[in-house]
Amino acid sequence: MKNTDRRQWLKTVGLSGSFAILAGLDALSMDYAPETLGNSSIARLNANENPYGPSKKVRDILKNSFDIACRYPFSVLGDLVQLLAEKEGVTKDHIVVCGGSTEGLKAAGLLYGKDGREVISADPTFQSLMRYSENFMAKVHRVPVNEFLEHDLDQMGRKVNNKTGLIYLCNPNNPTGTIINKDLLKDFCTSFDKQTVIFSDEAYYDFITVPDYPSMVSLVKEERNVIVSKTFSKVYGMAGLRIGYLIAKPEIAGKLKAGIMAMTNTLAIEAAKEAIKDDDFYKFSILKNAEAKASIYKVLDEIGLEYVKSHTNFVFFKTGRPIAQMIEAMKREQVIIGRPFPPMLNWARVSTGTTEQMAQFSIALKKVMS
Repeated sequence: MKNTDRRQWLKTVGLSGSFAILAGLDALSMDYAPETLGNSSIARLNANENPYGPSKKVRDILKNSFDIACRYPFSVLGDLVQLLAEKEGVTKDHIVVCGGSTEGLKAAGLLYGKDGREVISADPTFQSLMRYSENFMAKVHRVPVNEFLEHDLDQMGRKVNNKTGLIYLCNPNNPTGTIINKDLLKDFCTSFDKQTVIFSDEAYYDFITVPDYPSMVSLVKEERNVIVSKTFSKVYGMAGLRIGYLIAKPEIAGKLKAGIMAMTNTLAIEAAKEAIKDDDFYKFSILKNAEAKASIYKVLDEIGLEYVKSHTNFVFFKTGRPIAQMIEAMKREQVIIGRPFPPMLNWARVSTGTTEQMAQFSIALKKVMS
């Protein structure tokens, strides 16, 4: 779905109340079978996956694409790059396809963290880029989030110096689920992108239900020193297929392409081409995610646990007890929740799931917290 169409749809549907959510789902009349990996009695709510995906159309494409599985990805990549360029409103030389957005993050971490350069990030946040850059001797400045669990842009800006290679913004942030104020975000990027490269990780951007919240692709179009990452793992439900992409001005995109090692595969490319066109499943995923988050908020409110309103497909909440103990206690109730996120070790991250999984989570949490 193109960003302009997405904004209009969000304004039309509205996601402020449960009635709007249910009405939207009824209008789509979708009937997707959730995953049944391994023991189907276990609610897997730990990896921010979409249990409803891939869509039926994508599954059909996968089944019908095995005849070209013998072909290398470059034979079918061009059409996907063109579709992505049209979707993002850029030219093809702005697009870098990779094996999930994580490969793109690591390529950027290597490119801008090597030779003794420094990387700045929030803390806690998604660590792949920083940890990979540290493999090549980069120094990473991890700046604690503020009292609202948001990026502390003022403190991050104070860390910028002549050795800074890259500033990493995970927005929405994993694991806190918060977004950066849109005016502060653009001001921060345009204030520092002449001194360093800004990386805007938008893996969860599709779940933001604020209609006019901007993607930093808008700055890429201005030829700023900004990299944006996107993925098919989340809203499209294709985490296991490993495909994502970066958007950057051609000069930067060319350097990033040189750092891509695994890339993706022919079947994933064919699936991604179909997923982009499947607006119904895209909308269905967003509405089901909103419904699931409302269920999580409800049980947290009933128990009286502190949490942060999320702009993602997970919720971060305060357990008041060591997360390692919490994970084990929930596992005994057949519910798997997120891993530890230092230094916030008495907070838990739970992913959204199916209606049945959300009911299972509610029962388990009440029992564990009692």
